[in-house]
Amino acid sequence: MVAFSNKLTSEALNLPVDLRAALVNTLIESMNIPSQKQIDTAWAREAEKRLTAVKSGKTKTIPGEKVFSAIRAKYGR
Repeated sequence: MVAFSNKLTSEALNLPVDLRAALVNTLIESMNIPSQKQIDTAWAREAEKRLTAVKSGKTKTIPGEKVFSAIRAKYGR
């Protein structure tokens, strides 16, 4: 299997840049890893959801200084 992988890698590295890029994209897509655009969209949705929760009063906020003060008190930093 290692020999096959090495041969495949060698052949892939000899492809023109545009074909290597296409191969890389195909391999990444086959791994079902979300794209940066999908990640950004998910974070934007989450931010909107959190903002809505804060504005509606379902979620209460804590001032940052209070949070950091509690962390410093707990961990002595």
